[in-house]
Amino acid sequence: MFIIYTDSLSVLKSLDSVHDHTHPLVFSVLDILETLDSQGFIIYLCWIPSHVGIFGNEQADKAAKSATLSINGTVPVSDLKKHIQLLLYAKWQEQWNVETGNKLHALKPTVQSWPSLKNRKTDTILTRLRVGHTRFTHRHLLLGEQAPMCSQCNCTMSVHHILSECSNFNSQRLRFF
Repeated sequence: MFIIYTDSLSVLKSLDSVHDHTHPLVFSVLDILETLDSQGFIIYLCWIPSHVGIFGNEQADKAAKSATLSINGTVPVSDLKKHIQLLLYAKWQEQWNVETGNKLHALKPTVQSWPSLKNRKTDTILTRLRVGHTRFTHRHLLLGEQAPMCSQCNCTMSVHHILSECSNFNSQRLRFF
């Protein structure tokens, strides 16, 4: 559990408001809080009265203010791009996780890219095998014919069937896998 104390009541009201937020920093803070919450962090925001008139705190305020004036507030574009990419991938993954009825979701449950091979032809073959689209198993779609049947098992011929199920290919599976 984490407690963030602030004397900025206006910031807390902006974060708590159900109205549309227009300031990008409010969006950013809300997004960070939501990300932390989804990762199991418990964050409390707590308002404390300003400490105007207390000598030590006045000095701390002046030091903090002068520090913000002397720091170049720009963020490197490369850092910004990386952060945005991470946020986009997280949002994309969130949406993809809901697509459990999609047959591709069972094949590839994450949105991250598969490693790419140097050889384009081999990469294409692997992709076709992953998604189950080969000339042998999908030729019938182009020609308007019936799906091919396995002569051994009398079921629809598919990449999954050939590589995982068909007893006709047991010796090859044992040899290569």
